[in-house]
Amino acid sequence: MKFIGSFPRADVALDPPLPEVAFIGRSNVGKSSLLNALAGARIAKISGTPGKTRTLNVFLVETARWEKGDVRDGRISLYFLDLPGYGYARAGKDARAGFRRLLRYALQRQSLRGVVWLVDIRHSPSVDDRDMQRVLIEGETHVLAALTKSDKLSTSERRSRERELREELALPEDQVIVTSAKTGEGIADLRESIGALIGATT
Repeated sequence: MKFIGSFPRADVALDPPLPEVAFIGRSNVGKSSLLNALAGARIAKISGTPGKTRTLNVFLVETARWEKGDVRDGRISLYFLDLPGYGYARAGKDARAGFRRLLRYALQRQSLRGVVWLVDIRHSPSVDDRDMQRVLIEGETHVLAALTKSDKLSTSERRSRERELREELALPEDQVIVTSAKTGEGIADLRESIGALIGATT
């Protein structure tokens, strides 16, 4: 995975044009950690300060490890779009409005094939999560929900929370993946699901 750049606007043209998958979630949901786990390397900066991502960060993914997707030469090629976390209360009003505009316009990109929506498995969806859910439904966006920080719960608690969140998010079982960037749980499944998403929507 290769870092392409940080962009203040969502209408940036990427060359070459490739399928895109956006990563969205509340601030402090573990987005950078999940990206690093998917890449198998430290590509995204992890900060203890929520709301650190303020721009559209773009990564080029070229890998042969996934089974589906762009297989012209046996490899997948796509862009990961790392978007600012939403719901960061300490950001100023103008900054929050700017984040929302960036998110909304990014979800309208022509090459976008879907979204990995990160939700903390320990908590019920927040008001901001519900707002994002409405945006995704209205845009008829293809969604994979990554339930993060599963290592914080016991096995029985994880199973229970997975069932509850599937119902709360109104998503089928194959679109909800329990993950932990710390233990690696669900990372291979998420990679495969992203590959299938690219293959199913191209």
